[in-house]
This record gives sequence, structure tokens and C-alpha cells, in this order.
Amino acid sequence: MAGDPLHTRLCEMLGVDYPIVAFTHCREVAVAAIRAGGFAVLGEAMKTIEELEDDLRWLRERLGDKPFGIDLVLPKSAPPTKSPQEFIAEIPARHSDFAQRIKDKYQVPEPKGTVALHQWGGLTQEMGRAQIDLLLEERVPVIATGLGSPDFLMDAAHERGLMVWGLIGQPRQAALQLERGVDAVVAQGYDAAGHTGAMGTFSIVPAVVDIAGDTPVIAAGGVTSGRHLAAALCLGAAGVWPGTVWLASQESDVDPLVKQRILAATGDDTTRTACISGKTMRILRCPWTEEWDEPGAPPLLATPYQMLLSAEYLQAANDHRRADLMTEAVGQGVAFVRDTRGTGEILLDMAEEARDILLAIAGRGGKAVGR
Repeated sequence: MAGDPLHTRLCEMLGVDYPIVAFTHCREVAVAAIRAGGFAVLGEAMKTIEELEDDLRWLRERLGDKPFGIDLVLPKSAPPTKSPQEFIAEIPARHSDFAQRIKDKYQVPEPKGTVALHQWGGLTQEMGRAQIDLLLEERVPVIATGLGSPDFLMDAAHERGLMVWGLIGQPRQAALQLERGVDAVVAQGYDAAGHTGAMGTFSIVPAVVDIAGDTPVIAAGGVTSGRHLAAALCLGAAGVWPGTVWLASQESDVDPLVKQRILAATGDDTTRTACISGKTMRILRCPWTEEWDEPGAPPLLATPYQMLLSAEYLQAANDHRRADLMTEAVGQGVAFVRDTRGTGEILLDMAEEARDILLAIAGRGGKAVGR
């Protein structure tokens, strides 16, 4: 479409129709978004090497030559290599006792099976390096990293013709990533799901655009509709990075009980806390988050200790189908997620609404949208 307001630098860079990057932990959602004309980045930070290899093979069998991205969480301060049991042995008794009191208070049963501790203690230097080496070896088109980027990654990726995107929550973090040579910056606002900083999307996106030069900026945080996409483009972003909007989709593998909570939730039903992973993240409120927010709670532990501390509670909630105990990484834009539809339909509706708004603003015949 000539003069299409949705055809941005990001579309050119990725060879896609719409500047919508679906961030998801569900590979079915990723494939559906890409087939609909968008892009997708699959979050794989907690996957073992074997699981990551399987997902890469699965994606390529269904996407052929279409590009996709993989997201890893690689903090600079990743702990040295230890077994989960060694980390658990170092958790202070005060914290273990408090966790047990929560479980007693809410009658949290024991998990039915062995807790998958490798998923909660996986953010070690050895694991992070092994994941990166695999993505480089497999030539994954886009490698997105949150909480930092190892110094060796940029040159190794660019030598192979791969792109590296940096997820940031503060302008100073963006400046560091731009100095390192990232191919795009994902500027994530306070209202985003998962690990997020303290600046709102409307503040951080234009601030990063101002320093990014020719490097595309992708807006994240609260993006769940075409209105949000249009607003992000008006702020100077080259695209958006929605995550929450896919959680209740038909392809999503989120637990059906959690999907019902998501469909009923408002932004006030989320909280920004470090009590799950040791780093601040936005999730649905649950007894675990409420108790750790009380004045008498112990100070929260760093990663991976807090992650291991929360593992039994989270798995027990899922194993025993206790919706009252469950949680999920959810952004404040959850208030706009009100039905279960296919991922492709959601993406195309978002694009159509944004295009109509931008054309209407430009006086070119689009439908004005407002409430």
C-alpha cells in the first residue's frame, strides 16, 4: 500500500508487513504472529539447551525461511555456576521460614512432582553462555537480550549476519546498548509485564528515540490495541513489542484458569515486585506477592535465590489447580484483553485500527477512533 503509515524501518529491516513484534513464551503464538505478517520473539531464558534446540527445530519446520527472534535474560551479575541445591542451601533461614508461613496460611499443598529447579536456577554464567553459543551456531536471525548483553555477543552475532536487540528500562541503559552497536532498542515502560523499570512508556520511548539516531526503537509496555500502536509510532518508535495481548489467545499455552483471571483483570490487579525472581517484574497479584509486600516481610533476595524460594509455591499452585494462588507475568494493558481470539486476528485488528487512526490524523480518510 503506497504511503502506508504502518510501513516503517522495522518492516524493512525484518521483511514483514506490520511493525508488530509479538513477544511470547509460546511457540504456537510466535508462528501465528509471523504467518499473519508480523514478527515474533520467543522468550527462552529458562529453557535447557535441549529444550532450546527442540524449539528452534520446531519453529524452522513451520516457518521455513521466515525470520524470528529468541529472547534471553542475561544479567551482568549472573551468579557463578552452582547447582540449584547449592543455591538453596545458602538461602537464609528467615526467608525459608517466611515462605513456609505463607504456604501454611493459605493451605498451599506440596507440589505433586519434583520441582523443576533447573528452570529457577538457570541464570548462571555457564548456562547463559551455552544458550548464546547455540543461538549463534544456529544463526537465529534476531537475538534479543534483557538485563544486559555480554560483551562478546555483538561482534559474534554481526560476523554471522545476525541482529542483536537490547531491552532497556532506562535511557542510560539505552545509551550503553547503542554504544555497543545494537540493531534495535526495545524501550520498555513501567506498565509492561515481566521484568521492567520505573519509567512510563510515554516517557521512555521518546527519550530513547532522541538518542537512538538511525537505530530503530521498539515500544513496549501497555501495548494491547491499535490505539497503542498508533501512539507509539507518533512518539517516534518504529514498531511495538506487545506481550500481554497474546496471553488469552487461542494459541496461547497459558493455563486456562489463568486465562480466565487475565480476561477479568484490570491494571490494578497487577503489581510490580521482585518477590518472584529477585528482580522487579509486573505480574498478577496473588497471596505470595501480597505477603512479601507486608511491612514484616524479610528483605527480598537477589536472583536466583528468590526464584528458588518461590519455586515450590508456584508449582504447587499449578499442580493443584488453585486459581486463587496462581499468577502470571501480565502488564497493565491487561484491562484491554477481554476475549479469546486467534493470534493472527488480534494482530491484524491491531494493525487495521492503527492504520485508520493514523490516516484520520493525516486527513486521508481513515476512521477516527476514540472514547
